[in-house]
Order: sequence, then structure tokens, then C-alpha cells
Amino acid sequence: MKPAQSSIRFTLAALWILCGSAGQAQPPLEELGLEELGEALFHDQDLSLNRTQACASCHAPEMGFSDPRPSARGAFSLGDDGHSLGNRNAPTASYAGFIPPFQKNADGAWIGGLFWDGRARDLEEQAGGPPLNPVEMGLPDKAVLVQRLREKPAYQAAFAGLFSPDVLQDPDRGFAAMTAAIAAFERSAEFAPFDSKYDRYLAGKAQFSKEEELGRTLFFSDQFTNCNQCHQLRQSPMDAQETFSDYSYHNIGVPQNPAVQQEVGLAADYVDDGLLANPAVTDPAERGKFRTPTLRNVAVTGPYMHNGVFQDLRSVVLFYNRYNSKAAAAQINPETGQPWGDPMVPGTLSQKELTHGPALDERRVAALVAFLKTLTDQRYESLLED
Repeated sequence: MKPAQSSIRFTLAALWILCGSAGQAQPPLEELGLEELGEALFHDQDLSLNRTQACASCHAPEMGFSDPRPSARGAFSLGDDGHSLGNRNAPTASYAGFIPPFQKNADGAWIGGLFWDGRARDLEEQAGGPPLNPVEMGLPDKAVLVQRLREKPAYQAAFAGLFSPDVLQDPDRGFAAMTAAIAAFERSAEFAPFDSKYDRYLAGKAQFSKEEELGRTLFFSDQFTNCNQCHQLRQSPMDAQETFSDYSYHNIGVPQNPAVQQEVGLAADYVDDGLLANPAVTDPAERGKFRTPTLRNVAVTGPYMHNGVFQDLRSVVLFYNRYNSKAAAAQINPETGQPWGDPMVPGTLSQKELTHGPALDERRVAALVAFLKTLTDQRYESLLED
């Protein structure tokens, strides 16, 4: 993967908040908005127990808001204590502002929510999770976090101006204000610029190669693939704000990731319950299902799946193709040279969505990968593999 040619720059207001105690002049009050406060909080390592980790550690802006660190093959994120690892792959925060609140849709199926199992109803609730998670940022409680905020005079001024003069005197109110600010930043255009080659193509400012155009046709085809059944939010495939996820939950038969499970200390037969691990969900039929992720920036935010079992985007396309191909070669994981592995929860597989259309030949697999690469935001195009 190539180094990024550029990174996201801090706004003047966010820099003042982070470094105000070092003598920087306060920016005009009209520049000091909730997004700028959230930006500072998102990058502040002082909001972790050992002051080594921020939201941006697992959601690096220069890497598509994914975790670029090599711990556990990049599948699981390293905690602030320097040794703890989670048991799920940190998803990109790109376009997270479009994820609807956790709820049931008109058909009675669960959609939306943050984290792989939707256990955080919205971005505000999600933002409050990592700081207090013992294997992530590791702070013991809200009171300690709010005390960290009070350490910086710039934070005191910012929170007083945007909320109330005494908001940081109360742990619950101060914590809620912090999560509101981070959520506002995550809903900003920094996370959702809609400026990929695909977006430029829709606007008539770029042309697709023949391979990319074939991939686009296949992706939105109800005859040849079923990609858009879960990875299309808008009614029209030409919608300028397509996020490439309907935020539904499915069990697609992801196999275990034994190498990483061993490193983390998970049992060889460990099974992630997925949606059933959400406290709001009690139906065993939801076991093993995970929220459909956005495909925006998918080519630069691997590894893939909730357990990071696949390193390469082509492997993901081939994994789906296994369900429609009877060829012996299609049943082999190219990354391991071994069979793909059994689904962890075979009883709840989304059979209808997975078994649809003819098997794809290599040309069409390559075309789908080429199209998925066009969903990369312009500032990350330098990260794409040749």
C-alpha cells in the first residue's frame, strides 16, 4: 500500500482547543463550533487512561478512518494499555453519519445502530463506548474523563461557550456533551466528502474504464449478482449520496480467523454471537448476523469482515462467489490455500441473498474489484494498490 499523499488538516479552532494552553490565540467565536470541538476530542490522546490513544488511533483520518496498526494482523485493535486486544475488527468511521438509529424496519428486521451488532443506538452513544472500555481507552468512569477535560483551559472555554458554563462540573452532563461533540464531527463532510471517482463519474467529471463499467453493471444487476440487495441504500443507483449499505443484518457465513483468535486468546471454537450479543435482541434467529458495512473506501480499509479474516478485497468477492460456483477452485481461500472454512453459525445463513445468480468468472471478479476501488474518496486514492 502506498503512503498517503496528504492527510486531513486540523481546523484553526480544533488546534486552539488542543493546544490553547500553549499560547495560541483564540479563533473568532463564530469558528468555534461543535464540529471543531468534536475534532479536537477525536484526536485527543489524553482521554485514554495512559494518554496514548484517541478515537483517531483506531479510526485514522489518513487511512479512511480505519485502524492502520499491525496488531493481530490488523484485525483487532490494540488498547491503550499496550497489550489488550478487542475481539472484533474496527470498522471504518467513513460515512458513519448516515447509519440510522438502531430500530426495526417496516418488515420487522433490525437495521442500523453502531458497532457490528448495533448495540449503540446512534453516534452519540457509540462515542461514549471506547473511552470507558477497559480493552480500548480504559478510563474507569465518566468522572475521570470529565476531569481530563477540565485539565485544558481551552476545553473549559469551548464547553462553556457551546453548552453551559458549568457543564464540566457534572460527570453525566460533561460526558454527554463530549459525545455530542464527537458525533457532530463524525457527521461532518470530513467523513463523507462524496468525491470518489464514482461520484465524479456520476457528475460527468470522470470516465470509467471498460473494466470499471462492467463492475458497476454487475454490482447493480439483479441477474448476475446480488450485491445491491444489501449494499444499496437509495432507490436509484445514480443517487449522488449512495452509501452502499442498507444497514441491514445478515449472516454471510464468515469463517473463523484462527491465527488471530490464538493471538488474542480466544478458544479455537469461539463463536461471535453478532446481533444476538446486542442487549436489545433476544431472538436466537439473529445469532451470527452482523450489520452490513458501507463499501465507501472499502479498497483501503481492510482487513475485512467482523473478525478481519480476509486481507484482500479480491478474496472477499471470491468468498461470496463460492456460494454460486461448483468449481473446486472456488472453494479454496486464495490467502490460505485451504478451504474457506465452515460458517460459524450455519443455522441463520442469509441463503436467499447469498445464493443468487450464476458463478462469476475471473474477468467479472476483477471487474467488481475494479468498481469497488472507484468508491475510494479522492484523498485516499494514493493508497490504492496498482
